[in-house]
Amino acid sequence: MQSVVYYSRPPKADKPVMTSKDTINRPVFFSSLLITLVTVIYSVLQPEGSAELFQSMQSWITGNVSWLYVLGVASFLIFIFSIMVSRLGDIKLGPDHSEPDYSNKSWFAMLFSAGMGIGLMFFGVAEPVMHYLAPPVGTPESINAAEQALRITFFHWGLHAWGIYTVVALSLSYFSYRHNLPLLPRSALYPLIGEKIYGPIGHAVDTFAVIGTLFGVATSLGFGVQQLNAGLHFLFGLEQSTIAQVVLIVIVTGLATISVVLGLDAGIKRLSNINMLLAVALLVIVLLMGPTQMLLQTLVQNTGTYMSELVSSTFNMYAYEKKEAWLGGWTLFYWGWFIAWSPFVGTFIARVSRGRTIREFIVGVLFIPTGFTFLWMTIFGNTALHEIAGASNDILSSAVGDNVAVAIFVFYQQLPVVEIMSMQLPLAGLLAGLSLILIATFFITSADSGALVIDTITAGGETNTPAWQRIFWTSMIGIVALVLLYAGGLSSLQTLVIASAFPFLFVIILFCFSLFKALRHDYMLINSVQSHNTSVQFSKANVSWQERMDSLLVNPSHKEAQDFLQLEVRPAMSKLVKQFESNGFATKLLEEDERVRLVVIKDEVENFSYGIRLRQFAVPVYADETREGYYRAEVFLHQGGQQYDVYGYNEDQIIADFISQYERHLHFLYLASSEILDDEQVGEDAENKS
Repeated sequence: MQSVVYYSRPPKADKPVMTSKDTINRPVFFSSLLITLVTVIYSVLQPEGSAELFQSMQSWITGNVSWLYVLGVASFLIFIFSIMVSRLGDIKLGPDHSEPDYSNKSWFAMLFSAGMGIGLMFFGVAEPVMHYLAPPVGTPESINAAEQALRITFFHWGLHAWGIYTVVALSLSYFSYRHNLPLLPRSALYPLIGEKIYGPIGHAVDTFAVIGTLFGVATSLGFGVQQLNAGLHFLFGLEQSTIAQVVLIVIVTGLATISVVLGLDAGIKRLSNINMLLAVALLVIVLLMGPTQMLLQTLVQNTGTYMSELVSSTFNMYAYEKKEAWLGGWTLFYWGWFIAWSPFVGTFIARVSRGRTIREFIVGVLFIPTGFTFLWMTIFGNTALHEIAGASNDILSSAVGDNVAVAIFVFYQQLPVVEIMSMQLPLAGLLAGLSLILIATFFITSADSGALVIDTITAGGETNTPAWQRIFWTSMIGIVALVLLYAGGLSSLQTLVIASAFPFLFVIILFCFSLFKALRHDYMLINSVQSHNTSVQFSKANVSWQERMDSLLVNPSHKEAQDFLQLEVRPAMSKLVKQFESNGFATKLLEEDERVRLVVIKDEVENFSYGIRLRQFAVPVYADETREGYYRAEVFLHQGGQQYDVYGYNEDQIIADFISQYERHLHFLYLASSEILDDEQVGEDAENKS
């Protein structure tokens, strides 16, 4: 059984993730490239054979293990909710003192752009209409069909989809930012297999993530340019042809390359913010032009219907109605697609989520995009149903049936004409133009964020990679989409991506077990140190209360704080080093201008780290001082800053504080080791009984 009781160690020196000469992990980089080339060549040379093979894989999954998809996705959502409402939600994705890297606005924008944005543009009108015209049960084109159409749409694009992404993103960000492991899918398995994540098992998991990301983004890009082409045909009469779509792929790929070269902050972040502004503008215009009051009413009712039937919808297999074909073509299709995309979206979300608590992370990733999605689907979907049912309009329903890509542009033509000062405004054309820009920017952000994720994984978790690597993977996404679009292999590749989600379903289940195991140990450690009380050190040290009061009333300057480090902290740490070494313990003393840190090294368990770091703060308003700032000497443990100041302590007090924290660390190791021994005893008892 794994004996490690705390999962925070970086890769060992003899097991490098990357080569020393470059920033690529060769096993993952070249195996991903080889599998991509073989699959694309096979799909191009044997389009019918590949389509038949991939379709048979998906049909087997739909017919035999659909229950496992439904049960697995439901379990992910229950798991995430349980973590969110428990005390484990207080743990930060990073050291205890860390703060979020991005503002909430930018964070939400990047979540939305990478995860769902382009799907809403494509299906916002089409899916509610399709469920209204052909519901799984009930009478088509009825009031009940309309209500169920939005409930089903909410179900497919709501909490379950984001629950899948949340599990993967939370696992990756937790192990990367909290426990110093690479930002790679393999890292989430560390509590289960330990150092083996740096071997063939880890390479296989990362390679699978790269393939799913590349093929998923490439097929979405290929299908997406068809909608772009339809919009350009609607506005400017551009011919809908393969040649035009190939040119569009080249343009989108070129713009995505520019964005990915600029980097996360300069490229993807700005484009995501633009996406959100355009999406909100489009949403408000359609809301005001449509039946506004009815849309607001249906938003409330749609949400209530979704929530009231959430459990029954989650586990509904249509087993009594025998709707296997409908279930496979809709719900299982979506679950498979979201699982296949989860390494991409999860890694990207993890990349931008450092510094948030787990509870804040889950609320942000699970509920904010879901709420916006519900608003979007209601405004576009219910407006479309209002036009079809209320005006007896067959134009829109025919457009959805003939070509889903054209549906949103035909939808704009059905909106009321706006007149100002006897002039009719061509809002249908303006909305179509705005949608084209939004579709293009969504595809650019999907392509560049996908390339960024692939580059990070194939570089062994390294984020500061050469530009050529990011350009290479962006180009590969475009080339795969271009070749398959031209050869007619996009549909078969999409089927393969969904079928390949089945084995990754089990990987995500392992993520859940691994994450829960590590979180329990982490909480045990946090609970053992947060009851720390500095009065213990004061009462034990040989110092008067007047001296301690004087140290609390001082706002030290930078020089005074550095003198404290030099005259009190360093000598105290040196004494501790000598004491540990005399008892046969290995230690490491790290000294810098602004900090001093002592690490007690132990095999098979987490090292103990105690440091004192200078931090600058603004002088309090009640202090009668003119300088701009003062310094605190704060204690930092392995899990981050403890937010208490030891400035003014003498050597004995510092040593007493160190010993108090070390004693709590030993208590944590005792609890964790006892837990492992209990597990082993249970296993031995079961073996003896058998």
